[in-house]
Amino acid sequence: MLATSSDRARLSRALLLARELRRRNIWKPLPGPQSIAYASTADIIGFGGAAGGGKTDLACGKALTHHRKIGIFRVNGTELTGVLDRLTELVGSRDGYNGKDNIWRMVRHDGAPLQIELGSFPNLGDEKKYQGRPHDLLVFDEAANMREVQVRFLLGWLRTTTPGQRCQALLTFNPPTTAEGRWIIEFFAPWLDPKHPNPAMPGELRYFATIDGKDVEVVSGEPFEHKGETIRPLSRTFIPSRVSDNPYLMGTGYMATLQALPEPLRSQMLNGDFQAGMEDDPWQVIPTAWVEAAQARWVRPAKLLAMDSLGVDVARGGRDSTIIARRHGMWFDEPLAYAGSQTPDGPSVAGLVIAAGRDQAPVHIDVIGVGSSPYDFLHQASQQVLGINVAESAMGTDRSGRLRFKNLRSELWWRMREALDPTNNTGIVLPPSKQLLADLCAPTWELAGSLIQVESRDAIVKRIGRSPDYGSAYILALIDTPKRSQLPRAWQQGARKEYDPYA
Repeated sequence: MLATSSDRARLSRALLLARELRRRNIWKPLPGPQSIAYASTADIIGFGGAAGGGKTDLACGKALTHHRKIGIFRVNGTELTGVLDRLTELVGSRDGYNGKDNIWRMVRHDGAPLQIELGSFPNLGDEKKYQGRPHDLLVFDEAANMREVQVRFLLGWLRTTTPGQRCQALLTFNPPTTAEGRWIIEFFAPWLDPKHPNPAMPGELRYFATIDGKDVEVVSGEPFEHKGETIRPLSRTFIPSRVSDNPYLMGTGYMATLQALPEPLRSQMLNGDFQAGMEDDPWQVIPTAWVEAAQARWVRPAKLLAMDSLGVDVARGGRDSTIIARRHGMWFDEPLAYAGSQTPDGPSVAGLVIAAGRDQAPVHIDVIGVGSSPYDFLHQASQQVLGINVAESAMGTDRSGRLRFKNLRSELWWRMREALDPTNNTGIVLPPSKQLLADLCAPTWELAGSLIQVESRDAIVKRIGRSPDYGSAYILALIDTPKRSQLPRAWQQGARKEYDPYA
């Protein structure tokens, strides 16, 4: 097919632009952190930690000089204006930019074709609009404001068919200001978590593999076999930057602006302090500090008390896991977690629960949906199992006796809140699981008259992109049910309805 005059004109403009970019030496990284991040060979780069360190500029520079097919994402589309303006400033025009598709096609300074796609995903599921569209550079600008599940989904399309082209993801972010953003600290734990047992230096490469649906740090990037599958670890690094690393902003008075911010925002934006100012939602059911205090008390005793209860939350598919929580008095053991693929049916879940049990401890299992099958098998195996339907009406009141609950789910979550409340001095001890901390702090609540209503599982999934499986298992394990040997003779003779409505 012969090229039309308009095609020839577009090609001519693209070639002229490429020559101009080559002449202007379009972009150079600043000395220091920005140069380190620009030159990093990591598969996934975290950059930032404070305001003014050149995060967006790094993203634009890498896009225009190192890569061919780029996706740059923010939570909301309106937030991409700054990225578009900076790209326009660097390129010198918007030739080749399609505002309808938010795709910019041009020729790179070395003559290679270049495509930059600007995207957003404000709602859970929006990330699927970009499914099947591979990029060799993915930029998640202000990643701490994004849902982890959406970022991980898009990382699945980090690939290229161009020989020699490096694929990388760049996550730029400031310290998270809400509980939903804490995932970024765990994702870059060797650099950001002060409790990490083996901290990493800025720019150091660490390797992570996804095994049975979970991130596991490994010693190198060498592929290995796991359950018949070849797993290739990806390298990560984090490079901190501050406004003091950016001479262009240092001359504008921006430093004084950051210094004038109120705490804890000042420590976050000026110093990149990841431990400052992560505020709970005012309607969060369980304050983060209460969970952290209970976890700080956790040590494994030389001799455990008898097991009093098990809580079981069964995987509902996707990234969900089946979680088994075990309680000895008010001391809770570490969670037993099994990927959904490991618990595909009722018998497999029932077998794991029986293996986890001790001392004739009653089993409390959520029977809504997939939980009914494991319940049936446990019941047939003569286990003391109680089917918990959290949608049922609640019978109790809160500790004050003034408030009632919308449903049993609300009551069970509130019981955990009351157990963790330091003023109640229950002595509760929880294992130091980051996932458990995140899950117990996930639900919010509201008061309708005198009724407490805790946020539903579906609403939580829609808001944060995952199900609080760990938290659900532990609130079930908190239920205090008499053991079979302690029950009246009528129960032992088969009249069990009073103790288990699903019997």
